[in-house]
Amino acid sequence: MHPQCLIIGIGNEYRCDDGAGLMAAREIQQKNIPSLFVKEQSGEGAALMDAWQGFDHVILVDVVSSGAEPGTIYRIEALKEKFPLKFFHYSAHAFGVAEAVELARSLRKLPSHMVFHGVEGRNFKAGISISPEVWEGIDKIIENIVVEIESLD
Repeated sequence: MHPQCLIIGIGNEYRCDDGAGLMAAREIQQKNIPSLFVKEQSGEGAALMDAWQGFDHVILVDVVSSGAEPGTIYRIEALKEKFPLKFFHYSAHAFGVAEAVELARSLRKLPSHMVFHGVEGRNFKAGISISPEVWEGIDKIIENIVVEIESLD
């Protein structure tokens, strides 16, 4: 039996590519993986910290904006490396994903296993369409996350 795992899809589905983290979480949820829980969050830091409470295995999925090629995917293990603040400079949250993870790290409140999967976005304007290269990156992230979950022991 797999340990309980939480996927948190992060974003705003009404800001084009920013909705891709939510879409990824919804697609993973449709796979009906045992012991998997899925939550959706806007990216506000305090709410994120509350959302992952009680879970040892947490996977965050979000879109980033670092200036890299749209569709570029990232994987960060929170216990091994810091979150680059430059990933989230487009966010309206002053206390967002990176700040929440780093605060939780300093308070020793990180889950024992936390991984961030991100895809570089292109368009963060109002709307509901996701760029093709972002969809391609999200498809790869979904594959990677499913493999990751299946390897948990």
